[in-house]
Amino acid sequence: MSVPVVMLASVARRIRGAVPVTLVSDIDVAVMPGEYIVVTGPSGCGKSSLLYLIGLLDRPSEGTVRFDGIDTGTLSSDALARLRLERIGFVFQFHFLLGEFTALENVMLPMRRLGRQDESQVRTRASALLDRLGLGRVANRRPHQLSGGERQRVAIARALANGPALILADEPTGNLDSKNAETVYAILGELAADEGRAVIVVTHDGDFARRAPRQVRMLDGRIVAGGGPATA
Repeated sequence: MSVPVVMLASVARRIRGAVPVTLVSDIDVAVMPGEYIVVTGPSGCGKSSLLYLIGLLDRPSEGTVRFDGIDTGTLSSDALARLRLERIGFVFQFHFLLGEFTALENVMLPMRRLGRQDESQVRTRASALLDRLGLGRVANRRPHQLSGGERQRVAIARALANGPALILADEPTGNLDSKNAETVYAILGELAADEGRAVIVVTHDGDFARRAPRQVRMLDGRIVAGGGPATA
């Protein structure tokens, strides 16, 4: 039986202070290789907080987060950063491309940071990723020279640069028109179906959520549907 890419057990996340704030609580969820999951719920229900925990950007106040079977609570900050770089790709509503670099150079950045390939190999892989997403002709343009849909596809190529097991997308189509949004959703779906990557998308798009293979619904910081271990 496959090991979950990531599994959260009895997880809570709280912000300390004079009046402590609970962001999420009692979270139990497992994500298997190749799953395409959409997280939905009203604003402020904890969707992004859940994504940051799954993406190892935040540590839980309680409970356990396991990635590839490893208890991430035992890892140092440096080890967590390395794990994120190697195994997780992030796509956000705002693409966060670096304006001084071309599309090609933006995609090359994670590979340079990881340091496993020489410059020629990095450039070749980045070019191949852009070609795959229909962006070969704009590889040498800077972000301000790209359309919104093109910028988001560059962000997806960058997320794929190091061959991650998990792609996390937080409202990736929030600034796109319906045609470009559908393209982005289709690309993310192909990554799960064709390549066996786990893909988790946070969205307010109810129509898309209803079409998702698995929907996790949140309310008041808790998962109210779609949590627990994944099922075949």
